[in-house]
This record gives sequence, C-alpha cells and structure tokens, in this order.
Amino acid sequence: MKILKLLSSLPRKIVCFFIKIYQFLFSFDHAFWSNPKVFRICTYNPSCSEFSRQAVLKHGVILGSIMGFKRIIDCNPFSKGGFDPVPDHFTIKRYEGLKVRK
Repeated sequence: MKILKLLSSLPRKIVCFFIKIYQFLFSFDHAFWSNPKVFRICTYNPSCSEFSRQAVLKHGVILGSIMGFKRIIDCNPFSKGGFDPVPDHFTIKRYEGLKVRK
C-alpha cells in the first residue's frame, strides 16, 4: 500500500521539483537573486509559478498543469492581477472574490 501511494504521488513530486528549480534559478519573484519586497513582477498573488505548483499538488499533474498554463496565459501587463488562489475544484475560471492589488 505504501509503495502504491508513493508511486502515485511521484509524478506530482517530480513536476513540483522542476517548478521549484525554476523558481530558485529564474523567477523574478522567487529566485535567490531577486528582491520581491522592492520590485515584484507578478501581478497575481500567489505568483504564476507558485499557483502552478499548488495546482499540481492539489489536482494532479494533468489538471494542475492545465490550470497553471491558463494562469500563465492570463498573466500579462494588462491584467488586473490580485489575489487568485487555487480553487478546491478544477476550473479554469478565476477566483470569484478576486481583490485587485493596489
């Protein structure tokens, strides 16, 4: 039973590991060289990479990747941004109680 549970969670852990590597090395909001308190790029909270990581953990690799991809497509300089957490159920719509960041 433990081996089956480990094997079923392995794809999620692998994808999340690669997202963490991206965040540590390249992300303007998470990297070791960035300073998000002074200059933040992402207009959403959580950032797109963190949203994708949380979505993969919560909904699995396929559905979480779809949600993350949709979020990355929506993220642009003309979007309102704000608080947009990962929903409990799979959807590609934005969070209803979205608060715009000032």
